[in-house]
Amino acid sequence: MAKNLRLKSARAAKDMSQKDLAEAVGVTRQTINAIETGDYNPTVRLCTAICRTLGKTLNDLFWEDDFYVN
Repeated sequence: MAKNLRLKSARAAKDMSQKDLAEAVGVTRQTINAIETGDYNPTVRLCTAICRTLGKTLNDLFWEDDFYVN
């Protein structure tokens, strides 16, 4: 799984630490770190909570650009 730099960037743009985001969505800081480093694949529920908190869509943060190959 690739690193999620879009999540990291959106979090930084909101001036939130991993701990801040984790507390806002009800997980540990380590979970947010694992998502950002690509070591953990979050549930849809967690993805939507993160998107809501950061004011982004699922496509903005979690959609793989190369998902469909022509």
